[in-house]
Amino acid sequence: MKAKIKNGFAPKICLRCGREFEWRKKWARDWESVKHCSEKCKGR
Repeated sequence: MKAKIKNGFAPKICLRCGREFEWRKKWARDWESVKHCSEKCKGR
């Protein structure tokens, strides 16, 4: 499934797994610094 533009933010590509991921409300304050799609990818 292709990620879509949400709330004006384009999807990003996870640096670890290469999947596209969408903006989430919990990332609203630091969307620019988000680099991984999940805590699992961040911790690998």
